[in-house]
Amino acid sequence: MPTTAQRGDRSPRVNPQLLRDWARASADGLVAVRTEINDLNVFPIPDSDTGSNMAFTMGAAADAAEQAEPGADVAAVTRAMADAAVGSARGNSGIILSQVLVGVADAAVVAETENDQSFAQLFAGGLALGSLAAVRAVSDPREGTVLTVLRQAAAAAHDNSEAAPADLARAAAEAAADALEHTPEQLAELAYAGVVDAGGRGMLVLLDAMVLVLTGVANRRRNYRGLLIEGALPAQRADEACDGSSDMDFEVMYLLDGTADERIGRLRDYLAEIGDAVVIVGDSSEAGERFSVHVHTNDPGKAVEAGAVCGAISDVRISCFALDALRLAGPDEPLPRHKRAVVVIAKGHGARDLFAEAGAAVVSADDGLSAEAVAQAIRDTDAAHVVVMANGELASQELVSVAAGARSTQRTVVFIPTLSMVQCLSALAVHDPGEEADVDAYAMAEAAAGTRWGSVRRVTGQLMTLAGTSEPGDMLGYIGSDALVIGHDPLAATTALLDLMLATGGELITILGGALLDDQPEVIVGVQDHVRRVYPGIELTVYPCGQADSVLQVGVE
Repeated sequence: MPTTAQRGDRSPRVNPQLLRDWARASADGLVAVRTEINDLNVFPIPDSDTGSNMAFTMGAAADAAEQAEPGADVAAVTRAMADAAVGSARGNSGIILSQVLVGVADAAVVAETENDQSFAQLFAGGLALGSLAAVRAVSDPREGTVLTVLRQAAAAAHDNSEAAPADLARAAAEAAADALEHTPEQLAELAYAGVVDAGGRGMLVLLDAMVLVLTGVANRRRNYRGLLIEGALPAQRADEACDGSSDMDFEVMYLLDGTADERIGRLRDYLAEIGDAVVIVGDSSEAGERFSVHVHTNDPGKAVEAGAVCGAISDVRISCFALDALRLAGPDEPLPRHKRAVVVIAKGHGARDLFAEAGAAVVSADDGLSAEAVAQAIRDTDAAHVVVMANGELASQELVSVAAGARSTQRTVVFIPTLSMVQCLSALAVHDPGEEADVDAYAMAEAAAGTRWGSVRRVTGQLMTLAGTSEPGDMLGYIGSDALVIGHDPLAATTALLDLMLATGGELITILGGALLDDQPEVIVGVQDHVRRVYPGIELTVYPCGQADSVLQVGVE
């Protein structure tokens, strides 16, 4: 667990503007990672809307906070946020988020009663009350969900209640981040989908937003797409169905006013009989309690009628999961015009021409690169089977995003793990469009893996390497990612690098010259002389590629 924050002085009183700023920062933060959270949404229903629901709910709360009277105190601002969140809550995640804000509003009332309007009383107390309310609202609480993340954050906030506000907020956020990382160990549905809990990721946004507002410094979080944790996964057979799947076709939500608490218990039991994922929460405002009702069911009419029996219903929303899936899928994709295509990421005008001549669709990385640009290039090939070589320009997490954005019912995408353009060139040399797709991809991967690769790069500062300490302006020779040669000029570094790479033999050397060599052709001439004299039986091929990030790349086969 995260360590306890350092103790400091309590803030004597919370400024209501802090809450307005926190609400807006939370809403903006949820919008920024909305797509990421939607992609994580596999439990309880994989309908890819958790991020959208939380962003909408928090946006309504932020608007309400900003529309409160300029002189409104903390209790009034927090109650406006809570009422707006309950009234606008969407989905399970939105309702649970609303309970956090209800907890903060209730904590503000307690603070006035106890004459302790410190940040700890408001925020730590609010998280604790919100955590309890959220658990009560869910018909079947499960570990490994947002409930777990919220509980751990509340516990950390309580443990650090004597700390300065910024330290308290940091402790709560780090406890939530730690709990989030372990959600796949607690919930099989998450483990087998390879994701953390979507609602928990959204809750972390709220806690990080408070840190940002208090300190002016944003917590940096990893991209949570994909499973990147270590630890034991829940025991479950590969062919065993996950418990979180639902056979229900509809999601029903509505607001319920003018009902007694005892009726809510009966309504909850009835909705559990005709559906699942039942969540009922109230805002407990002075104007009279209003409940937000949520259920997944095959009988949406009965769910609405049951609410009407209990009180006045409004804002009824019914959505069909099957129709939502069709909308997300978009129109039927036509059959691709081409059978096979190769997409390559390259740097340098010469490299782009080289790979294009080899028949690949080329994505330039000279001016930066995004996963969406690569996904679009894959779609633009209009091919049924696409082989992609990123050449070290995209991290594995980004490649997951590329695959998610480019695969379809009519298109498969295969990534060949090339880390350099020289490996890519070797793979293209054995590419056979007439061969079966799997056989062709295997041959390309084998050729890339069989190519030892290195590079020569100029350094701009002092650097500790395996070869010693380099000075600004030196040339470093790399084999893979390890700097093993230090040279004072490109020729000396390149020949020394070749000697190391050829120590275990080789039949073919390929050099891709960078932009620096456009003005220094004597370097290539010197390399050619060196190979002729020292390695007369080895073939050398040089291509002017013009990449700016390396003096040259070397491949040995």
